Amino acid sequence: MGGTILENLSGRKLAVLVCFVLLCQIACFLIGGCIAPAPSNVENVLGTKCLVDTSLPPGTFHEHWHIPRGRDRRPINCHPINNLNSPEAVADERITPNKIVFAFQIPNPKVNHVLDYSRWMQNLIGVLHIEVLYKENIPIAEKPILSLDVKLGYRNKWDPDDKYMLIAKSTEKRYMSCTIEEKRKIEGYQYDCDLLPLFELGSLHHDFYLINLRLPVSESNKEPINEGIGQIEDINVVVINQNGGFTKVWVSLKTVFFPVIIGLMIWFWHRILLLPRPPALLEKMLLILGIALSVLNLPLEFLTLWVELPFMLLLSDIRQGFFYAALLSFWLIFCGEHLMDEVARGRVRSYWKHLSAVGFGCLCLFIFDMCERGVQLKNPFYSIWVTDLGTNLALVFIILAALSASLYFVFLCYMVFQVVRNISYKRTTLPTMSSTRRLFYEGIIYRFNFLMLATLLCAAMTVISYIIGQVSEGHWKWDEDMKLEYTSAFLTGVYGMWNLYVFTLLILYAPSHKSYPPAPERPPSSQEEVEFSRLTTSDISPTEPSEMSSLTEFARKAALD
Repeated sequence: MGGTILENLSGRKLAVLVCFVLLCQIACFLIGGCIAPAPSNVENVLGTKCLVDTSLPPGTFHEHWHIPRGRDRRPINCHPINNLNSPEAVADERITPNKIVFAFQIPNPKVNHVLDYSRWMQNLIGVLHIEVLYKENIPIAEKPILSLDVKLGYRNKWDPDDKYMLIAKSTEKRYMSCTIEEKRKIEGYQYDCDLLPLFELGSLHHDFYLINLRLPVSESNKEPINEGIGQIEDINVVVINQNGGFTKVWVSLKTVFFPVIIGLMIWFWHRILLLPRPPALLEKMLLILGIALSVLNLPLEFLTLWVELPFMLLLSDIRQGFFYAALLSFWLIFCGEHLMDEVARGRVRSYWKHLSAVGFGCLCLFIFDMCERGVQLKNPFYSIWVTDLGTNLALVFIILAALSASLYFVFLCYMVFQVVRNISYKRTTLPTMSSTRRLFYEGIIYRFNFLMLATLLCAAMTVISYIIGQVSEGHWKWDEDMKLEYTSAFLTGVYGMWNLYVFTLLILYAPSHKSYPPAPERPPSSQEEVEFSRLTTSDISPTEPSEMSSLTEFARKAALD
């Protein structure tokens, strides 16, 4: 009898395949836990307070770079001020808010060694941490608006120390939120202020970056700016970038999995085309899933080592969203095709409600991403989190996305439960079959139950990975103190699990070339005769696998009783 490899593979070969997959899965976790460093690196950079040289022409902030470390570690266009609140600084009439520039040169030197960024680090995110002193005569207003004049530039190792090229400049507004306990309302104590998003770069193509930032105040009778923000002592920029060592491990996994999945997908589809029937819906979905995973596996990160690609973060989100859509849709159809009830299936339109829900969710993800990272391609200082409305919408989106993922997993568990229950119910017909067919179907049932368990495990890990990823990325932006351990082992483990899951499905659901001639058996019982009399000749042909799954055929035959 023909069918899939799942149905015809011997128990010993199936055990070897399962052991191989488990060993590869363990290897993926160990690679992330023992070889790869933490996924991201966080560095706190204290801004140097530069007094603008009064000899420079007006508009010097926009036309000149204020560099805290230049030739021989001497500042360029910057007269450093140690303490803005010292009596000397307060008495100096030259020191006014409009002439103070906070300069951040990144990365910081370490042990007198000049460090530079590597292109393996992929991306760069910056958030502001403002230190505000409590002054009874300089109170902080409720939710004051912080107006920033900010510009971002870069230079490379071979450029002169004062040769910074402009990436972007902008005037941005941020809502401050600072609190202080009653017992700490003493002169000199600091407020507890939320982090403020500053910029996000989708690629890290240059060696050094420079941020110049000032907090201007209005002059004469103009509209007031930066009023009610309190007594600012210092400004820190927290920069987050992907670790280069983690990127190398991540891209290495992609480089290994990409040709394997491509080759296996070609082999799978070649076997499907050899069949004397058109491809089944589940086979088409497996091909789409393989294509989506291959798009995700494509190691485009290698291009960033030679070419600046500021859209890489957005492109990575789109590729992952495409894979999520294909994976979630496949799981729904995979369970539906094995549900074995009276509903006619086998076509995409039978699942239009399920697929519409998945498509709508992915469309919302895409729109949200374009509103954030799409705009940042033009203005890296833009953030949807800077307004109350944007922050609330973003938080609602993250909460709804996590809730939707959880509800999807619950619904998938329900579908799997229905499949297993229906199979268990139809197993009552096994004693009426011949011994050969009974053993054949029992083996298929055990293997299918194991495959459904693996599907649930993969779904659970995917949902957990998505929720943790959203929270881990967002907590720097909404500034919640959340104790998360988003480790490299979990990242590489889940990524390896996706590839191994698709790898296993492509092998087990490929058509088998085996065929079994009908063995001489005892005369069938009357009940068995009724059961098989309702089958067509093509249903029991020993040489042509007219159905993709003999398990489905078994359920259909049992349903007739």
